[in-house]
Amino acid sequence: MSEQFTLIGIGDSRSPELSREAREVLLSHRVFAGGVRHRAIVASLLPSGYRWITISPPLDGVLASLGAESEPVAVFTSGDPFFYGFGATLQRVFPHAALRCFPFFHSLQLLAHRMLLPYQQMRHASLTGRGWQELDRLLIAGSPLIGVLTDSRKTPAAIASRLLDFGFTEYVMVVGEALGGPEERVRTFRPEDAADEDFHSLNCVLLMAEEPPWRSFGIGEAEFEGLPGRPDMITKMPVRMATLSRLNLANAGTFWDIGFCTGSVSIEAKRLTPDLEVTAFERRPECEAIFRSNCRRFRVPGIRTVMGDFLDQRHEIYAGGDGTLDAVFIGGHGGRLREVFAVLDRMLSPGGRVAVNAVQQSTLDGFRSLTAGSGYRQLEELRIVSGSHHPITIAAAEKNGTPS
Repeated sequence: MSEQFTLIGIGDSRSPELSREAREVLLSHRVFAGGVRHRAIVASLLPSGYRWITISPPLDGVLASLGAESEPVAVFTSGDPFFYGFGATLQRVFPHAALRCFPFFHSLQLLAHRMLLPYQQMRHASLTGRGWQELDRLLIAGSPLIGVLTDSRKTPAAIASRLLDFGFTEYVMVVGEALGGPEERVRTFRPEDAADEDFHSLNCVLLMAEEPPWRSFGIGEAEFEGLPGRPDMITKMPVRMATLSRLNLANAGTFWDIGFCTGSVSIEAKRLTPDLEVTAFERRPECEAIFRSNCRRFRVPGIRTVMGDFLDQRHEIYAGGDGTLDAVFIGGHGGRLREVFAVLDRMLSPGGRVAVNAVQQSTLDGFRSLTAGSGYRQLEELRIVSGSHHPITIAAAEKNGTPS
């Protein structure tokens, strides 16, 4: 296999800006790789008799062809090969290969340059072949400057619709199209104006906040949309915040809220820890629309909801990448606490925590019994009275073992 790859970043200009060292690479190589667009840009610079490996999905065959080469390969990429680029893929697939890199500006840098915008505080999110998670967490965190890489589905118009859907109207959108090429265009939009606009297929986006977001710690229960006729069916704010404090969410990657009802616990957890992957379970169908309404009310996209009986779900598909989870709140168990805990016990990671709010003594006794002497460290219980409501005991336990 080839043990040498030279990564050369280029823009969309038909006259690529290559350093002297990069041009020497072209003269010393016979095998090149890149996309169809890259080949059209650099073809006139390549030596006669060269061979080209086209990089396009699916990548398995492309990587097999690269691995089968006996000669060094020069790989053309867009911009910086190590900014959401092909460089990381080569490192992962060929960990022992020798790499050299001649980067160019990536598209978000170019767009910032066009706007004469200092971008040292820019946060960035890639939507290219990915979900909304990276962008969601930056919006929830209130990042004032966000650079976004798009794809054919998550277009600037789709981004604008998501901003409008969750109320992030303080952002102005700057869309750069075909940067560096003959069709280059840079335009500025309000989200409501971009939502129905058409854009060049090559584009990226800057989101610029015109005002800082209003941040709060704890949401009063009266602010949530609740179950009709059931105003008390919500975890009260003091209890909610104390419960979340027992779950060590700052060091968690995945969190389950079992029996989400209005969604207050999931929403608060995501607001406090935007990087957290939150999955909320509920069996009452009427709660789904209420939860989605509350997510929009409090500007919290990205929480996954699972409707139906918790015990009937394929739990492993909602866990983290290693098949485990880090924190769980049992907001409802339908009298089947033992069965619910058996699922969690199988999936909780070492150091993972589980908490329950007990109004009835039977729930508290059951939780104590399940966690006592079964590989868990029981945390100090908290007893809280909120207003004129019944006292609630917050019980939590940590699974023994060292977190990975």
